[in-house]
Amino acid sequence: MKDLDHGHSAEEIARRLRSPGRPSYVRDFVYGGIDGAVTTFAIVAGVVGAALAGKIVVILGIANLLADGFSMAAGNYSGTKADRDRVARIRLVEEDHVTNQPDGEREEVRQILRAKGLSGETLQSAVEAITSDRDRWIRFMLAEEYGLATVLPSPARAAAATFIAFVVCGAFPLLPYLWGMENPFPVASVMTGCVFFGIGAAKSLWAPEPWWRSGLETLVIGAAAAGVAYWIGFLLSDLVA
Repeated sequence: MKDLDHGHSAEEIARRLRSPGRPSYVRDFVYGGIDGAVTTFAIVAGVVGAALAGKIVVILGIANLLADGFSMAAGNYSGTKADRDRVARIRLVEEDHVTNQPDGEREEVRQILRAKGLSGETLQSAVEAITSDRDRWIRFMLAEEYGLATVLPSPARAAAATFIAFVVCGAFPLLPYLWGMENPFPVASVMTGCVFFGIGAAKSLWAPEPWWRSGLETLVIGAAAAGVAYWIGFLLSDLVA
């Protein structure tokens, strides 16, 4: 997590705190990538388990990449926008409270700071400093009273990250079939496993666990989903025989 390392001189601290925070889209990319690889390989495994023709893998796989990828992106867009709308609504409520019930809002600030260990003149000075600036006051209440982030991701960018990751990672199980290989399923299995492991290893850049453990964890999750799809296809193969 070297990207979180930073200097602690007065100038470096001031420069860092002046810079606006940047939202992270790692969750959206990881979420889309894992789901894309899992669902596409699940289709491949299910079709193979049912002993269907290879061209069905390609047709269903591409349809899944586009349709399910777009569906996930749309869902992520709506969910991210709902989070932003919730913060906006609560902000309007706090703005109204600060305007029409300032004494009550000051008391809320006082009790929040008292719970953090401030008291006496220090507490009073802190309350006055926070409530002397309207925007600072409202941001304080959003963070401390409601536990809300003040830097929120863009719904469009979150959706784009999910869709791109879904399509890119989900394409790997289909490549051996698109290449017309003689025995594509084992190759697709290995490639998909590498994708699962790679996503997990990359995820460790933003997590405290070792890259190999994160990679193996994601690999196991993906393999379990693919195994379930394969055996369902195998058990239902008589229905399409």
